Amino acid sequence: MKKVLAVIIAFLIGAFALASCASSKDTAGLTVNEGKFTVGFDQNFPPMGFVGDDGEFTGFDLELAAEVAKRLNLELALQPIAWDAKDEELSTRNIDCIWNGFTINGREDGYTWTEPYMANKQVFVVRADSDISTLEDLAGKTVCVQVDSSAEAALKDNPELLETFGEYVTAPDYNSALMDLEAGGVDAVAMDEVVANYRMQKAEGKFKALDETLQEELYGVGFLKGNTVLRDKVQEALEEMAEDGTLKTISEKWFGKDVTIIGK
Repeated sequence: MKKVLAVIIAFLIGAFALASCASSKDTAGLTVNEGKFTVGFDQNFPPMGFVGDDGEFTGFDLELAAEVAKRLNLELALQPIAWDAKDEELSTRNIDCIWNGFTINGREDGYTWTEPYMANKQVFVVRADSDISTLEDLAGKTVCVQVDSSAEAALKDNPELLETFGEYVTAPDYNSALMDLEAGGVDAVAMDEVVANYRMQKAEGKFKALDETLQEELYGVGFLKGNTVLRDKVQEALEEMAEDGTLKTISEKWFGKDVTIIGK
């Protein structure tokens, strides 16, 4: 009888263990570190990913990633990266994905992507007291972009506009670019609208964005080319979040409205 009871107990323990780690086993060997979901992000890209007032990483995209990791029964590992080194971080498998306001447009063939979850635009930000109000007014001015950013790519695709600038410079991140703008070192910064809106709100009237935009684009989660299995699991989790209202809730927390586009 004792032997039978021992077998039953062992079976139950084994069954519970298998059930509790099923999701993590589904992703075993697909992630950089088994049991973890390592997300590469630019820590100077609010509100998508940045360092909060408490010194902790926070942001809309990072909160989405945390929810996805939870649903996949994985531990979220946040890995800040230099944006111009993102491809190396991914190809050397230091990270599982790039998730931080990552534009799909122009990069379609470089990564394995989720479906777009958010739309964005590239805009020009100038000082609030600037006389620049149109793209034509940028002629002869000093314009700055973040290195290896979507704004940089968009300007390279628009040589007619680019050639009108007096000087074209790059910055390592938008914190540096906007500091240069405020100090008068540059006249305009080309950047993501979602980040520009957040920065302008925090800057209390120091900046304004031009009405004319540079490019419309879509955000997605980028994985190493060919990693379709992990991509599919993240995509499935995002679709579940859209269906049960979690995406909407997180979006309203950060933007005051639902800006997500999955299933719409």
